[in-house]
Amino acid sequence: MTQPHEQRSPARPSQPADLRSRYVDAAAMAWHPTDFPGIDMKILYADADSGMSTILFRMAPGSVVPLHEHTALEQTYILTGRLVDDEGEVGPGGFVWRPGGNIHIARAPEGATFLSVFMKPNRFFGGAKFFTG
Repeated sequence: MTQPHEQRSPARPSQPADLRSRYVDAAAMAWHPTDFPGIDMKILYADADSGMSTILFRMAPGSVVPLHEHTALEQTYILTGRLVDDEGEVGPGGFVWRPGGNIHIARAPEGATFLSVFMKPNRFFGGAKFFTG
């Protein structure tokens, strides 16, 4: 007999391989350095065809993401620390999104860890390649 809070899932056929969920153990993944000092990343999802990516970033205290343009929507949720730019700042539990065309420099004065979702890779004015998915 099931308890009131338990629900039985209806029987369903097995999903084809290309439609199955992909589980990522982000905690077990290694951090990889970017081309920018003090900034590491874990690419959780990347689609080379569309350019979409989901990336976990870790910025050391004082590190900077140089001048760049978000070529499409960018969304960021802050886990620890804070990100600061000329338009404002966001701290732990905060969320910021930027429309395509937004140009800024991001700083992490005390360091930060955050999750970002990009629809397309950013364009860096110094020609650097950061995360290209």
